[in-house]
Amino acid sequence: MIIRAKQSATEKEINKLIDYFTSKGYQVKDASGETFKVFGIIGDTSKLSEEEIYSIPGVDEVTRIQVPYKKASKIFHPEPTIIDVNGVKIGGGTFTVIAGPCSVENHDQICECARLVKESGAKILRGGAFKPRTSPYAFQGLEMEGLRLLEEAKAETKMPIITEIMSEDMIPEFVKNVDIIQVGARNMQNFHLLKALGKIDKPILLKRGLSATIEEWLMAAEYIMAGGNEKVILCERGIRTFEKYTRNTLDISAILAVKELSHLPVFIDPSHSGGRWTMVEGLSMAALAAGADGIIVEVHNDPEHALCDGAQSLKPKKFDRMMQKLRQIAPIVEKEM
Repeated sequence: MIIRAKQSATEKEINKLIDYFTSKGYQVKDASGETFKVFGIIGDTSKLSEEEIYSIPGVDEVTRIQVPYKKASKIFHPEPTIIDVNGVKIGGGTFTVIAGPCSVENHDQICECARLVKESGAKILRGGAFKPRTSPYAFQGLEMEGLRLLEEAKAETKMPIITEIMSEDMIPEFVKNVDIIQVGARNMQNFHLLKALGKIDKPILLKRGLSATIEEWLMAAEYIMAGGNEKVILCERGIRTFEKYTRNTLDISAILAVKELSHLPVFIDPSHSGGRWTMVEGLSMAALAAGADGIIVEVHNDPEHALCDGAQSLKPKKFDRMMQKLRQIAPIVEKEM
């Protein structure tokens, strides 16, 4: 619900209006400008009486918002959200590249990958310490040791790090040592985890579920934002369709849909969507051209012997060549790299 106050409303009337909603358990978001006073009411407003609201002095207009996601909606927040990650800007006209291996394997591997992707222009280092796998017999990651190795790579390169969280009990460790917490596609609707992440002050990269609609994806973001953490980055990583040639089907239109519906930054994962390194460059350029705020790419210094997803990982030289092409395209689509 959006409440527009009269231009003549006094400070006392505005405070009374805010107190009316907060006393009923609603969150009030001030979206006022220099020449108007507008407030977003967050919560289940279906039981609120418009007649009663209009009776409050200073109220000019009451508008009900039909979309179920409120904080993630562009209606409440018309300007694009910009998230600062240790000096790295995400959103607001910047195309940010996150790169690194699918999984952390050892000190030399993660540190060499970090150094090489940074030299090519990547701003944030990715690497899986905990790996959710379809098969219980597949490599599950180095877990806490992998997290320590990521910290070592960060110390050497000064790059912020992102890695995937698996469960609620890991949050304290991640808050202490990780710059962006990734919620994987399989956890997109792990609502207990999302609620817990809403209580921390740390950027969250939320991947779209394998068969999730865009509304379900935005509602998952709403769970985090409803808790108070509005630093959410959406990531389209391909959805499950009937096609078997690619690992998943990259939904490029999701970029445009999110830009119409939400103020949140949206990234593309070209590695998991294509599933083949030969497709990563083309999908990355398509993401940039379509208006994405960045990509998260898998880069490995020795993909033939990678413990996880080597087939979809770029070698450093191919990644460097791709970055050169992206820098040529970026000015054409009014993006900064």
